[in-house]
Amino acid sequence: MAVNPDAGWDLSIKDRNGQLVLVVAVKRKTNASPDWAAAFRRNILAHGIFPTAPYFLMVFPDRFYLWADTEAHPDQTQPTYTIDARPILQPYLERAGVTTDQISGQSLEIIIASWLGEIMYSDQSAEAVDPSLPWLVESGLYNALAGGRFDHEAAA
Repeated sequence: MAVNPDAGWDLSIKDRNGQLVLVVAVKRKTNASPDWAAAFRRNILAHGIFPTAPYFLMVFPDRFYLWADTEAHPDQTQPTYTIDARPILQPYLERAGVTTDQISGQSLEIIIASWLGEIMYSDQSAEAVDPSLPWLVESGLYNALAGGRFDHEAAA
């Protein structure tokens, strides 16, 4: 799992061909608006520390924001998708015996890494994905992650 807190992102994933496909910023903040998330992303971009990847996912305990096709639209301000994180995180939180109010940033990052790992190593086709996650397939992220791996070099 690539961890790079100074760079503004916490996880990164390469696709099955070794190309960087997703960077993820995990934040413990709740009730972050799309405008706040967009401003935070813009701040990362302004400092030139954002790696070029087609997808950028900002994770909060209550909401995910996904920017898709960021290479074609690097200046896109608002997220392409706003996702309710609770149904995704709930099974992991229950297993860990914690609530979103109690979870640490590092624990949230581990949960996100586990969830992304399940997607990367799944043998399900895009059509068989949980119907409550249409954004995952619609955005192309599911297929982009399939067969991928965590980018361990980003931490260096």
